[in-house]
Amino acid sequence: MTTPAAPFASAHASGKHWADITRACLAALGPVSRAHALGFVYVTDHLAQDLPAIVDQLRLTTGLEHWIGTVGIAITGQSGNAPAEEYIDEPAISLMVGHFAPDSFRLLEPEPGGVGSRLRALQDWSHRRNPAVALVHGDPRNPQLPNLMRQMTEESGLFLLGGLASSRAGLPQVAGAVGESGLSGALLAGDVTLVTGLSQGCSPIGPQHIITRAQDNIIMEIDGRPALDIFREEIGEVLARDLRKIAGFIFAALPITGSDTGDYLVRNITGIDSSSGWLAIGAEVAENDPIMFARRDRNSALADLERMLERLKQRIDRPIRGGLYVSCIARGPNLFGPDATETRLIARHLGQFPLTGFFANGEISHDRIYAYTGVLTLFL
Repeated sequence: MTTPAAPFASAHASGKHWADITRACLAALGPVSRAHALGFVYVTDHLAQDLPAIVDQLRLTTGLEHWIGTVGIAITGQSGNAPAEEYIDEPAISLMVGHFAPDSFRLLEPEPGGVGSRLRALQDWSHRRNPAVALVHGDPRNPQLPNLMRQMTEESGLFLLGGLASSRAGLPQVAGAVGESGLSGALLAGDVTLVTGLSQGCSPIGPQHIITRAQDNIIMEIDGRPALDIFREEIGEVLARDLRKIAGFIFAALPITGSDTGDYLVRNITGIDSSSGWLAIGAEVAENDPIMFARRDRNSALADLERMLERLKQRIDRPIRGGLYVSCIARGPNLFGPDATETRLIARHLGQFPLTGFFANGEISHDRIYAYTGVLTLFL
């Protein structure tokens, strides 16, 4: 007879001092089983410098050794039957404790440099447990981060889920130890059951085009014409008359080759040269790459989130034990307002369950860093 796994549990709170907030979270969390448990901790950037002390207090009080997490300008949490909350611009903590089968995870601790040596140290466990997913947090300042992610996915076959720390203070990560790193987190054994979905926050405003002349992040021609000519036609006459109005509203969208869901990466338009007709975007591109343009839009973002949640609902064949939601800092309160719209929409479609998460400076799904998206991971 199989013994049912211990339930997940979550808690969140805000206040004035890290110690008081930590105690409030622990009181709401209640007693937790330490057996085969992994803790998640997210703090707002008001508490970035206090994260080592917070993790020490969590370990001391719960006896739970293994924690992962990071800092966000905003964080979210859902526990019990209470409505979800989002915290921004105030000291706050969101916790979740998840229970797994024995020997089901290993931590990838925050260390400077590459991940190769840390992965090699886990080879014996990896051969036994065949990890398929890594829950990760990244440092947006590290230019090697895309290479580190590709190394993990190509060499170890891992599907990455998580996000980049966002903060106006420090950018610490937690994975056992607390430190700053390119990438850290936890590897989950292949028999850990989860589902994940990604929701875009920007919608395409025109058809797919082909870049016909480019260098680095400069797009000179699209479809054999000056890139700016195509761009002006796509965005419409009103915006084309005053290109200053596109900031934070119109973006480049780079379709992902081979995607069967029409997936794309949204990148900022970083420069416009009206005299040459060139565009600069926040990504390197090459000739023959596909490109679209996209609009940031509250209603379309909500509609896409609802579509993603309904697709996930159809894939779920058992109760949800817990969830992790990583959303872009440009979404959340900045796009949807102060009422925890995204997290409460998750509950409306999927029901109440323990959930934690943060608002990131880039969202991670598979081997890619997204922007303006929401990535939901559900543990079943």
